[in-house]
Amino acid sequence: MIVAITGITGNMGQATLEQIVEIKEIDSFKFLVLPEDKRIKKLLRKYKEYKEKFEIIYGNIKDLDACVRLVEGSDYVINLCAVIPPHSDQYPQKAIDCNEIGVNNLVSVIENTEKQPKYIHISTVALYGNRIYKHPWGQVGDPLLVSPFDIYSATKLRGEFRVLESDIKNWAILRQTAMLHINMLKDNMSDGLMFHTCFNAPLEWATAYDSGVLIANILKKDMTEDLSKVFWKKCFNIGGGQENCITGFDTLNDGFKIIGGSAKDFFKPYYNATRNFHGMWFYDGKKLDELFNYQTQTTNLYWKEISKKYSYYKLGKLVPKALISKLAIQRLFKNKNSPAYWSKNNDKAKMIAYFGSQAKYESLGSDWSKFNLLVENKDENGNFIDYQALRKVENAKLIDYNFDIDNYENLTLKDLQKLAQAHGGELLSKAYSGDIYQKLEWKNQDGQIFTARAFTVAKAGHWLNPIYTSNVWDFDRLSKKDKIFAQVWLDSRDKEEDYCYYFDSNFKAHIKDYK
Repeated sequence: MIVAITGITGNMGQATLEQIVEIKEIDSFKFLVLPEDKRIKKLLRKYKEYKEKFEIIYGNIKDLDACVRLVEGSDYVINLCAVIPPHSDQYPQKAIDCNEIGVNNLVSVIENTEKQPKYIHISTVALYGNRIYKHPWGQVGDPLLVSPFDIYSATKLRGEFRVLESDIKNWAILRQTAMLHINMLKDNMSDGLMFHTCFNAPLEWATAYDSGVLIANILKKDMTEDLSKVFWKKCFNIGGGQENCITGFDTLNDGFKIIGGSAKDFFKPYYNATRNFHGMWFYDGKKLDELFNYQTQTTNLYWKEISKKYSYYKLGKLVPKALISKLAIQRLFKNKNSPAYWSKNNDKAKMIAYFGSQAKYESLGSDWSKFNLLVENKDENGNFIDYQALRKVENAKLIDYNFDIDNYENLTLKDLQKLAQAHGGELLSKAYSGDIYQKLEWKNQDGQIFTARAFTVAKAGHWLNPIYTSNVWDFDRLSKKDKIFAQVWLDSRDKEEDYCYYFDSNFKAHIKDYK
């Protein structure tokens, strides 16, 4: 048994290797590693007793030859690599090369391999875009409304679509939620990305450890059981469990407890975006856990481990909180990825995308008593909302798809027609065999004709719009006719907004007002 893996030096990759390296049925591993990635040396030292099992292929996933060498002779290919924020914001072309072009290469090679390996593709919660308290719970099948100017989610969307529409016989797509890993604090203190996290955003966390356990359990179970009906050719959300369903503010607050403070001691309301993030609580998060029993760690356990591993953080209790805020947090206001920088440099496009307007940003101020926090049982207007009740999955308010999504495998032609109509489009195919993987012809509301499997549209939530072919986020316009999109998009947007967000050829953010 040969297992090929991309992204092995990343946080999820390292956690995965730790769990699968001792699986006896695996004879050898093949790792695709960037030549400049210095982390591989440390990894090889850690697992020196297994070096005879490791084959290192130095190359880039954007290069077809590297993908051929990785796939050749493999029984499983696990794609963990991705260029993620903040690196995707800093180097957008690298995100395209890896998350989009690279995936296309990998899929093409597997398609054309005589003995196809099974393919596990790690996708992301970022595809679902911004969520607030109105629809904090979501599931596979929900509309994919990637947030404006998030090149990471746009490229991951295109890569996932390629997998869904591929001729790979056995694939599985796993949409990873927000992931807690050992390097999280360090990785988030060098860029303005931390200010993108909305205080009231619903976030479900899973740890890197649990994610590694998941991959190991998939391999172990697939080697002994037939998973063709329950796992392969399906899409899942990787969740962390209901206890790990919190908000952005909760997350920051839990982190700052290590140094004896709270989020309010170090942040002000105007520091962070109020919309345009990504995250939600997974209504269907139990499905993957019921299959592979991987959810073991809570956010509380994670922070205890961080406090134990980095005991010097506790020294922060001795330092004035205002000084820590100034030296560790406010210094990032100068970073190009921070709202303070956008405001100072009159970046209208991003201010509108992330706040609604410059005026709304300025109105946030510094007074926490005037800012409505979901964890304090207040909605965006200051009205009472029961936060703990909201967090209970049994109280979830779900999207109306115009058909029974739980019964997606038994959809009829009429069901698919109604779904297309709800999107403001049309199903052009006149016959449907009942095979959920049948490729059908559709027309979107702009009159564009596209081909996609019934599963891709009805269960995976994909629907052709400009973001699939260009860096254009046109959801204000689309949601005016698309009833599926509107249910989520308008939760955090005014109906009167009529903006088109887009990148130019140099990845500079722009906005066009249709009015």
